[in-house]
Amino acid sequence: MATLTKKEIINLIKEKKIEFDPELDQFQVQPNSVDIRVGWNFYIPKTWEYNEKGRVALNINYLDQGIKKDSYKIIRLVEGQYFEILPGEFVIISTLEKIKLNEGKLMAVLYARSSTIRRGLVVESGTIDARYEGYLMLPVMNNTKDQIIKIYPGERICQLVFHELSSGLTKEEADIHGVAKAKYLSSTSYGLEARSDSEEEINLIKKGKIKDLKNKYKI
Repeated sequence: MATLTKKEIINLIKEKKIEFDPELDQFQVQPNSVDIRVGWNFYIPKTWEYNEKGRVALNINYLDQGIKKDSYKIIRLVEGQYFEILPGEFVIISTLEKIKLNEGKLMAVLYARSSTIRRGLVVESGTIDARYEGYLMLPVMNNTKDQIIKIYPGERICQLVFHELSSGLTKEEADIHGVAKAKYLSSTSYGLEARSDSEEEINLIKKGKIKDLKNKYKI
């Protein structure tokens, strides 16, 4: 699996095999990666809610209910605004760019920029599958104990490293993850919350029937 250089990335963009919307600028293209900018939407996990019982803490069980939109407070910034991440706080940030991989032999891996890490921010890495189309979600945490870190939409926060696969995938092959269609295909910048896995898989796991799961879904 080869890692693409700046020259190869630019050629693929010109050939429309990699697309960004909005288009990249000169600041973003690095020797063997592309910097990605912070978008306008920020997701803050809710820790409590008010209901008929009173003010109660939210205890999220992913296998019972998934992660729903009402588990987050969505902040949509406008021009001139910024977002302050509190010490120890975890948020999800949408990317400014929507990415589209039109070549079945291309995939990418998301990494934090070194300058982002030096500020005390942790950005989790992730895989962008071949033929993916949509915005990217950035799980970000302020890893400091007492510093408030200010983030502006448009900042370069992470980077994509592109790899060429040994063989290509068709659109149909790339869309299937496991036994179902990819959960995050065509993600929008306001729909990046976690989505549940297969209901049948979850039910078997909750019942402890791992052997049944393995026997039924042999490769």
